[in-house]
Amino acid sequence: MPEITHPATKGRIEELTEQECLTLIAGGGIGRIAYSGRYGQTVLPVNYQLLDNTIVFRTGEDSPLEEDLQTGIRHAEYQVAFEIDEINLTAREGWSVLVQGPAHHIDSDTERTAAHQTGVQPWSGGAKEHYIRVIPTRITGRRILAAR
Repeated sequence: MPEITHPATKGRIEELTEQECLTLIAGGGIGRIAYSGRYGQTVLPVNYQLLDNTIVFRTGEDSPLEEDLQTGIRHAEYQVAFEIDEINLTAREGWSVLVQGPAHHIDSDTERTAAHQTGVQPWSGGAKEHYIRVIPTRITGRRILAAR
């Protein structure tokens, strides 16, 4: 792993492998979906879980997020970024993982059952029965370590 040292902070930045990234995000939690929507660049927090090394989250049917991620072209999928991180401000350490790929709307009963079995729950509650799956085409990450 390449390592970068910043002289002002004496900390280190390590690039993470794809497998290290998947291990860090395996437990699910809160991430941010980023895309270009009808009002420009948009970043929203959502609860997610992993399903076969893909990101699964829920949104409402006909919600602004669900509508923004529709291309209007059959079988065409919107390209998104999904970011997850963990930061310890006291220790000045943390990590960040970026998943890029298409946002696949889960429509089939088989996929829907598998997504439901992940147990992903929307943070904000409410009726959010539409599942979206981000299928990675690229996974990158970095870990920031405090000076020792």
